[in-house]
Amino acid sequence: MAADALEKQIEIPKGALLETARRFAGEGFDNLHCITAVDKKENIELIYIFYSMDRRARMILKTTLALNDLTVESLANIWRSADWLEREVYDLFGVRFLNHPDLKRILNPDDWDVHPLRKDFSRPDFIKKSQY
Repeated sequence: MAADALEKQIEIPKGALLETARRFAGEGFDNLHCITAVDKKENIELIYIFYSMDRRARMILKTTLALNDLTVESLANIWRSADWLEREVYDLFGVRFLNHPDLKRILNPDDWDVHPLRKDFSRPDFIKKSQY
C-alpha cells in the first residue's frame, strides 16, 4: 500500500460484524480483499481486510470467536469475494459462516472432520505413513 494511503485497524465484537460491514460498504469500501484466521489456542481471531479504491484507504477489522461457538455472519451478500474467502476459513479453521450461500470445503476432502490450521489438528493416519 502506498505511503500516502490511509489505514485503520479496529476490533469489534462478533455480533457487530454484519452491521459494521454494511457501514463499510456504504462508506465506499468496495473490496473485501482478505479474510483469514489465527488460532490463539483459547479462541479464533478473524481478520478482514477491506479496501476503498476511491479513498485510497484500507481497513483491517478483527473479531474474536470462542472455541465453543465458531459461528459468525457471512458477508457474501455484501461482497462477492467473501464467498470463497469464507469457504477457505471454514475449511482450514472450522469457522461456520451463517447464511453463506454454499458453505463447503474448498481445499480438503469433503469427508474430513478436521481443520488443518487449527492448533489441535492431528494429521490423519494415512498422511503419517510414508509410502517411500
